[in-house]
Amino acid sequence: MPALATSQNALSNEVPDLFKSENAALENARTAHAAPHADADVYCRSLGELITHFERLMRETRRLIGRSDRAEREMNALNLQLKTLAQQLEHRATHDALTGVLNRGAVIELAGQALRDGSVVMIVLDIDLFKRVNDDFGHPTGDAVIQGIVTCLRRIVGDQGIIGRVGGEEFTVLLPTGNLADGVQLAEAMRDAIASHVFAAPVNRHITASFGVSISPGGTDFDTAYSFADAALYCAKRAGRNCVEVAV
Repeated sequence: MPALATSQNALSNEVPDLFKSENAALENARTAHAAPHADADVYCRSLGELITHFERLMRETRRLIGRSDRAEREMNALNLQLKTLAQQLEHRATHDALTGVLNRGAVIELAGQALRDGSVVMIVLDIDLFKRVNDDFGHPTGDAVIQGIVTCLRRIVGDQGIIGRVGGEEFTVLLPTGNLADGVQLAEAMRDAIASHVFAAPVNRHITASFGVSISPGGTDFDTAYSFADAALYCAKRAGRNCVEVAV
């Protein structure tokens, strides 16, 4: 213990007294105040020292407050940047980079949540003969066509459902609170919007899409629900494309 106390005392002796001058001036003022017969010069000198050091402390206090305010503003700005970055990362993790709609992972998660709560209408659509678009006009034009398809879907679906891109040219629309008739009607409206949409040059043909619609009761897993709509989609392809088929 004595060795530890000696070490602590040595350490405390090494720490500089930041207020040595102020403490000395304060002690001189106390001495002058306690002296019963101190003359005016002693009082004036002590008061002058106190004023000098008080003014210095005020300047330092203002400087430190200013630095603290700047640090707080910088911290708030950094927190805002971090919050924005977190939102951007979350958006990128759940949305398709090309179209801005939900990606496959987000569709699976949201559909799974909705299926745990109740029945879900699922619409699966695939752009007809999309490979020919890429082969004839190139992939940049193919990307533009996909973006045009999403524009049509957004215009028709609005806030009725959730749109996701689950494959290269394949999309899913979820209606967590709809019924099968609503799903068929919405699919027909999307099919008609795509078929009548005029795509920018160099695309010189009508683009169509095929649709499969299903409804699954609550408790169904995503893969099962998706397989019903996907089977209906392939029926639409075999029926000649550009049509809507319902899972049975």
